[in-house]
Amino acid sequence: MSGLLSRAQLEAALRRIGEERYHHLHPFHHLLNGGGLAKGQVQAWALNRYYYQRMIPLKDAAIVSRMDDAGLRREWRQRIVDHDGNSDEDGGLRRWLALTDGLGLDRAYVTSTDGVLPATKFAVEAYLHFVREKSLLEAVASSLTELFSPLAIGARVRGMLENYDYITPEILAYFDKRPEQATRDSDFALAYVLDNARRPDQQQDALRALTFKCDVLWAQLDALHHAYVAPGTPPPGAFRPEAA
Repeated sequence: MSGLLSRAQLEAALRRIGEERYHHLHPFHHLLNGGGLAKGQVQAWALNRYYYQRMIPLKDAAIVSRMDDAGLRREWRQRIVDHDGNSDEDGGLRRWLALTDGLGLDRAYVTSTDGVLPATKFAVEAYLHFVREKSLLEAVASSLTELFSPLAIGARVRGMLENYDYITPEILAYFDKRPEQATRDSDFALAYVLDNARRPDQQQDALRALTFKCDVLWAQLDALHHAYVAPGTPPPGAFRPEAA
C-alpha cells in the first residue's frame, strides 16, 4: 500500500489491525476469561501485568514531554492522573495493587517486580523506548490499542466473576473506570492520528506503530503462556505459584 488513504480508509485500516492482532484473541486470555486457569496462573497474570501498569504513566509522561502545544499536553496528562491518581489512595495503579492484594499476593513482592518474567520486562521496556524514540505521531498511534480495550474488558470482567469463586467485583475495581477512560483517550488519539498522518509514509508509520503495540501486548501473553501453561517452565527467579 503506497497511495494516500482517505481519513475513513486510514481509520478502517487501524481498526482492522485491532480486529486481527489485539491480545484479546490470545489463547491465554481465552483461558483467563473462561475459567481455565488455576489461581496461581491468575496470580502470575496479575503480577506480570503490574509491570505494564507501572509503565503506563512513564510512557505518557514521555509523550507529554514531546508535545509543544499546551492544549495537547493538558489533554494527554489526564492519562497520568488516571493511573497515578492525586494521592497514594487514588488512581489506576493503586487499584491494580488492590487486585493483586485480593489474589493473595504480597504487595511488597509485587512492587519489587522481582518475580516478573524477563520477557515481560523486555516487552514493556521496548514499548517505553518506542514512545521515547519514534515520532510523536507514532507514539500517539501506538496508544490506539485503547480502541479495542472496552469490549475486551467487559468480557474479562464477566468471565472472571462467573468462573472464579475467589474473584469479587471489589477485586476487579480497576476495570470499573477503564472503559470510559479508554474510550475518551482513544477518541482523542484517533482524531490526532487522522489529522496528522497526512502523507502515505506517515500513515504507514501510524499503522506500523499500532501493530507494534499489539505485538507488545501479545508477547506478554506468550511469555505467560509458556511459563505457566505450556510447557509451564518459569525461568529462574520468576514467580512460582507455590512460593506466593
